[in-house]
Amino acid sequence: MRGIASVGGLLCALVVQAQPVDRVWADGLEAYWDRINAEYRDTAHSPLLPEDLAVFTELDRYAPDPQFRILARYHARIGKPFGMRTSTDRLPLYESVGVLSFRINGVKEHLTVYRNIELSKRPEYADHLFVPFTDLTNGGTTYGGGRYLDLEAPLGKEVEVDLNRAYNPYCAYGGRYSCPVPPMENHLEVHVEAGVKAFGPAGH
Repeated sequence: MRGIASVGGLLCALVVQAQPVDRVWADGLEAYWDRINAEYRDTAHSPLLPEDLAVFTELDRYAPDPQFRILARYHARIGKPFGMRTSTDRLPLYESVGVLSFRINGVKEHLTVYRNIELSKRPEYADHLFVPFTDLTNGGTTYGGGRYLDLEAPLGKEVEVDLNRAYNPYCAYGGRYSCPVPPMENHLEVHVEAGVKAFGPAGH
C-alpha cells in the first residue's frame, strides 16, 4: 500500500487508466461465461439433464461486481496427499499447494489451493489448480454444495482471485456425478454474491 502523500498523484493516473482496465476485465469475464454457456448447450458435453437442456439458454449469475475481484497474498505450502470427500464414496487424491489470504467486505479470509494428483499427470492439466469453497449464500441464491474456482500454476506472491468466475459442480445440475465437497477450511464467512447462482428446475 502506498503512503498518503502519494495518493494525489496516483489518483490522476488511476482515473485515466481505470476505464480501459475495467472494460478489459468485463469483456474477459463475459467471454469466460460465453464459453461455459456454449459448453452447457452442447449435447455432447453438457451436464444438464435432457429436460433442462431442451430449454437452456444461459446460466443465471450475479451481475459482474469488481469488489469480488480480489488481489490475494499467496503462501506456498505443500501438504500431504489426502482423499478429498465427494458427493459419492469416491475419494480422489489431492494435495494442498498453498493458501490465499485476503480481505473481502472488510473480513479477513483465506482459501486453500489444491492440486488433483492424478489429473495433474496429464499434460493438459499439469498446471491446473483447484479452489473449492462455500460461503453464506449456499442453500439460498447459490448451490448448497458450494462452488469452484480454477487457477493456473505457477502462482506468484500476489494472485488475482476473481469470485465472479465461481462456477457450480456438475452435481448442481442433477445426474450421476461425483463432485468434490469443499473442505471446511475453505468456508468463507461472507455472502459471495458473485459468479453463478443456483440452478432451477426445467422451465424456471
